[in-house]
Amino acid sequence: MKKSRQLKNDLFERVISILEEARGNVARAVNSNMVIAYWLIGREIVEEIQGGEDRAEYGKRVVEELSEKLTKRYIRGFSATNLWYFKQFYLAFFDKKQILHNRSGEFEMPQFSQRLTWSHYRVLMKVVKKDARDFYEKEAEECTWDVEALERHIHSQYYERLLRSQNPQKIIESTRREISKNVSVSETLKNPYVLEFLGVPHTSVIRESQLEQAVITHLQEFLLELGRGFAFVARQKRMRFDDADLFVDLVFYNCILKCYLLIDLKMGELSYQDVGQMDGYVRMFDDIYKAKDDNPTIGLILCTEKKESVAKYSVLNDGKQIFASKYMLYLPTEDELKIEMERERNLIESRIKQDLAK
Repeated sequence: MKKSRQLKNDLFERVISILEEARGNVARAVNSNMVIAYWLIGREIVEEIQGGEDRAEYGKRVVEELSEKLTKRYIRGFSATNLWYFKQFYLAFFDKKQILHNRSGEFEMPQFSQRLTWSHYRVLMKVVKKDARDFYEKEAEECTWDVEALERHIHSQYYERLLRSQNPQKIIESTRREISKNVSVSETLKNPYVLEFLGVPHTSVIRESQLEQAVITHLQEFLLELGRGFAFVARQKRMRFDDADLFVDLVFYNCILKCYLLIDLKMGELSYQDVGQMDGYVRMFDDIYKAKDDNPTIGLILCTEKKESVAKYSVLNDGKQIFASKYMLYLPTEDELKIEMERERNLIESRIKQDLAK
């Protein structure tokens, strides 16, 4: 009994270590790290249960006691039911493990898509056949399916219909084209953007030109932070207006949205002048460069402070072509990230209420 209690305490400490490490990386990849943490917890539970004499009874006792300890520490999210889900998750995606190496030796770490949430994997766990599960996971990642879309395709037996089709690739391409039409700009753009990889000092002692140069120097990392489908087009793109030359800081093209993205880098707080300037850039760029098959150009103002009154009483409130997002040159704390998410949620809810009142 003493040995059993020691095993459970060791298990608790190992799980705590996994959770603390995952939560420490919350700003960069909240979901991805927690998905990995759940897989690792599932592995710990499976290995612990396999070491018990009466696996069924011992396993139940281990999970219940672990749940009780974790709930005392983290309040919610670690019910016995959830821990069983973690165990099932590990068993369903056992093949995700990879053996990595560092100075201390070998260690096991799974590799999951950063675009798929825990809710996605909860749905995928219900798919019994591994080939089908792998297919749905790949399509959900590449087509950026939300959870409802994933469930809809699984329930409609999309994979099974492809197997019976004489031209499955044609069906896949047709489905992806249809999905790409429905991807919204607001879902593609983030707020905030975390640009700590630029390695620039505090914003008060750098100029916008230095920030722009840092983006170009770390272009690969910046593209990853922007998200899926972006390609670099130009820096300081010149547009001629009457006798004046106008310059857009950065221009990208999104292959999924099929449109250009203009980025204006701003130090300090967002102003009405910034919004008006970007509105002019977007209109002019559409007239000069947009092809017939392109969707309307998007303008994104990256600023260190996003003023809510400017967002509410300007074209930003339309949420169609002009957007503003805050950027951070350091990894925010979990509390800071929650504040930003709450602020953005309030703005979205305000916009929805206004639309309903029209």
